[in-house]
Amino acid sequence: MNNALFIFKRELKSIFDSPMAYVFLVVFTLLNGWFFTTTFFLYGQSDLRTLFNIVPLVYLFFIPGITMGLISREKGLGTIEIISTLPIEDRDIVIGKYLSAVSLIGIALFSTLLHLITLMKFGNSIDYGAVFTGYLGLLLVGAVYASIGIFSSAVTDNQVISFIIGIAIIFIFWIFDKILVFMPDMLAGIIQYISVEYHLSNISRGVVDTRNLIYFGSIIGFFLFMTTRLVESRRWS
Repeated sequence: MNNALFIFKRELKSIFDSPMAYVFLVVFTLLNGWFFTTTFFLYGQSDLRTLFNIVPLVYLFFIPGITMGLISREKGLGTIEIISTLPIEDRDIVIGKYLSAVSLIGIALFSTLLHLITLMKFGNSIDYGAVFTGYLGLLLVGAVYASIGIFSSAVTDNQVISFIIGIAIIFIFWIFDKILVFMPDMLAGIIQYISVEYHLSNISRGVVDTRNLIYFGSIIGFFLFMTTRLVESRRWS
């Protein structure tokens, strides 16, 4: 675990040494802020539903952007081979890099608390329980997408290709619940359960069900496992 923490600190410092991290955070904040202020001031919708609905869509491009270089950049520069000579397991490398991405997502979400402060000042009564579970759901979705992003980064040493693969896989998970009406009844239940949006909507309503938590944990675990296997495979390539 200490090795994973070492990689985490190293990667987080690397992220914030680059201006791209600040660009992503500013763009993320401005995009979500625009949608929130539009519904709040123009339509008088005094809650965070719009924010909770739009953030997963922003994730579609935001998270592949921040994860595309986590492994592929190391492969391209050859530094992954240097890291592999250290007494650090591949699992720790993957976990450390993954946690750095999740931390950046958490910081991005924290920046949206300004909208909550706006509601507290100008809005009506606030359901703080729903706000908490809504943010919990967004963090879990971000963690799932980050695991997909780091997996995509391990597939190739080309960051652009990693970005495209990440968007493609995340889009599939995002759109599943949008195509349920076209699915036969025997498949609809399975497709709905696979959909990230289905579990996010449950948590956003204030229902923190263990089935939802198991779903998020399973998807994260699967992609981190597959990423570790891909990193390990370099020993035989």
